[in-house]
Amino acid sequence: MKSLIQMTALLGSLISLPVDAAGKFYTQQEFDALNAAGKTMVIHVHADWCGICKAQDNQINAAMSSPEFKDVIFFEVDFDVQRKAVKFFNTKVQSVLIIFKQGQEIDRTVGLRDPGALQIFLQQALP
Repeated sequence: MKSLIQMTALLGSLISLPVDAAGKFYTQQEFDALNAAGKTMVIHVHADWCGICKAQDNQINAAMSSPEFKDVIFFEVDFDVQRKAVKFFNTKVQSVLIIFKQGQEIDRTVGLRDPGALQIFLQQALP
Protein backbone atom coordinates (compact mmCIF):
# COMPACT_ATOMS: atom_id res chain seq x y z
CA MET A 1 0.00 0.00 0.00
CA LYS A 2 2.79 2.41 0.86
CA SER A 3 4.43 1.92 -2.54
CA LEU A 4 1.13 2.65 -4.31
CA ILE A 5 0.86 5.97 -2.44
CA GLN A 6 4.46 6.84 -3.31
CA MET A 7 3.89 5.96 -6.98
CA THR A 8 0.72 8.08 -7.08
CA ALA A 9 2.57 11.06 -5.58
CA LEU A 10 5.44 10.65 -8.04
CA LEU A 11 3.09 10.36 -11.01
CA GLY A 12 1.22 13.47 -9.87
CA SER A 13 4.43 15.46 -9.68
CA LEU A 14 5.49 14.32 -13.15
CA ILE A 15 2.15 15.22 -14.71
CA SER A 16 1.88 18.67 -13.16
CA LEU A 17 4.76 20.27 -15.05
CA PRO A 18 7.14 19.15 -17.77
CA VAL A 19 10.71 18.56 -16.63
CA ASP A 20 12.21 21.08 -19.05
CA ALA A 21 9.65 23.80 -18.40
CA ALA A 22 10.84 27.18 -17.24
CA GLY A 23 8.90 28.53 -14.31
CA LYS A 24 6.43 27.28 -11.77
CA PHE A 25 3.08 25.82 -12.66
CA TYR A 26 0.57 28.66 -13.05
CA THR A 27 -2.50 28.92 -10.86
CA GLN A 28 -4.93 31.82 -11.03
CA GLN A 29 -5.15 32.02 -7.25
CA GLU A 30 -1.39 32.37 -6.78
CA PHE A 31 -1.09 34.84 -9.65
CA ASP A 32 -3.91 37.01 -8.25
CA ALA A 33 -2.35 37.06 -4.77
CA LEU A 34 1.13 37.92 -6.05
CA ASN A 35 -0.22 40.50 -8.48
CA ALA A 36 -2.26 42.16 -5.70
CA ALA A 37 0.92 42.26 -3.60
CA GLY A 38 2.72 44.06 -6.44
CA LYS A 39 5.22 41.27 -7.07
CA THR A 40 7.13 41.17 -10.34
CA MET A 41 6.18 38.20 -12.52
CA VAL A 42 7.02 36.81 -15.92
CA ILE A 43 4.28 34.68 -17.47
CA HIS A 44 5.29 32.24 -20.21
CA VAL A 45 2.46 30.83 -22.31
CA HIS A 46 4.12 27.61 -23.43
CA ALA A 47 3.41 24.46 -25.44
CA ASP A 48 5.58 21.36 -25.15
CA TRP A 49 5.53 20.86 -28.94
CA CYS A 50 6.59 24.46 -29.69
CA GLY A 51 10.20 24.92 -30.84
CA ILE A 52 10.17 28.65 -30.07
CA CYS A 53 8.90 27.91 -26.55
CA LYS A 54 11.79 25.50 -25.99
CA ALA A 55 14.28 28.13 -27.15
CA GLN A 56 12.64 30.61 -24.77
CA ASP A 57 12.90 28.05 -21.95
CA ASN A 58 16.69 28.11 -22.25
CA GLN A 59 16.81 31.88 -21.74
CA ILE A 60 14.16 31.87 -19.02
CA ASN A 61 15.97 29.12 -17.11
CA ALA A 62 19.21 31.11 -17.34
CA ALA A 63 17.44 34.19 -15.96
CA MET A 64 15.78 32.17 -13.19
CA SER A 65 19.15 30.88 -12.02
CA SER A 66 20.70 34.36 -12.07
CA PRO A 67 20.90 36.17 -8.71
CA GLU A 68 19.63 39.41 -10.25
CA PHE A 69 16.26 37.73 -10.97
CA LYS A 70 15.89 36.28 -7.45
CA ASP A 71 12.83 38.45 -6.69
CA VAL A 72 11.06 37.74 -10.00
CA ILE A 73 8.43 35.00 -10.06
CA PHE A 74 8.30 32.98 -13.28
CA PHE A 75 5.05 31.20 -14.17
CA GLU A 76 4.49 28.72 -16.97
CA VAL A 77 1.00 28.50 -18.52
CA ASP A 78 0.35 25.33 -20.51
CA PHE A 79 -1.18 26.54 -23.79
CA ASP A 80 -2.86 23.21 -24.51
CA VAL A 81 -4.22 22.44 -21.04
CA GLN A 82 -4.79 25.75 -19.24
CA ARG A 83 -7.20 27.28 -21.76
CA LYS A 84 -8.89 29.45 -19.12
CA ALA A 85 -5.53 31.06 -18.27
CA VAL A 86 -4.68 31.49 -21.96
CA LYS A 87 -7.96 33.37 -22.37
CA PHE A 88 -7.35 35.37 -19.16
CA PHE A 89 -4.04 36.63 -20.60
CA ASN A 90 -5.73 37.32 -23.95
CA THR A 91 -3.31 35.21 -25.96
CA LYS A 92 -4.19 33.39 -29.15
CA VAL A 93 -0.88 31.54 -29.60
CA GLN A 94 1.88 29.96 -27.55
CA SER A 95 5.40 31.43 -27.06
CA VAL A 96 4.01 34.54 -25.37
CA LEU A 97 5.94 36.22 -22.55
CA ILE A 98 4.24 38.81 -20.34
CA ILE A 99 5.83 40.91 -17.61
CA PHE A 100 3.80 42.19 -14.65
CA LYS A 101 5.12 44.77 -12.21
CA GLN A 102 3.28 46.44 -9.34
CA GLY A 103 -0.02 44.87 -10.36
CA GLN A 104 0.14 45.96 -14.01
CA GLU A 105 1.18 44.37 -17.28
CA ILE A 106 4.16 46.37 -18.51
CA ASP A 107 5.10 44.49 -21.67
CA ARG A 108 4.56 41.34 -23.72
CA THR A 109 6.19 39.65 -26.66
CA VAL A 110 5.14 36.88 -29.01
CA GLY A 111 7.53 34.41 -30.63
CA LEU A 112 10.71 36.14 -29.52
CA ARG A 113 13.58 33.64 -29.61
CA ASP A 114 16.70 35.65 -30.33
CA PRO A 115 18.78 35.21 -27.14
CA GLY A 116 19.97 38.83 -27.02
CA ALA A 117 16.54 40.32 -27.64
CA LEU A 118 14.96 37.91 -25.17
CA GLN A 119 17.51 38.87 -22.51
CA ILE A 120 16.74 42.57 -23.08
CA PHE A 121 13.02 41.84 -22.80
CA LEU A 122 13.44 39.91 -19.52
CA GLN A 123 15.59 42.68 -18.02
CA GLN A 124 12.45 44.84 -17.92
CA ALA A 125 11.40 42.66 -14.98
CA LEU A 126 14.36 43.84 -12.92
CA PRO A 127 13.96 46.68 -10.40
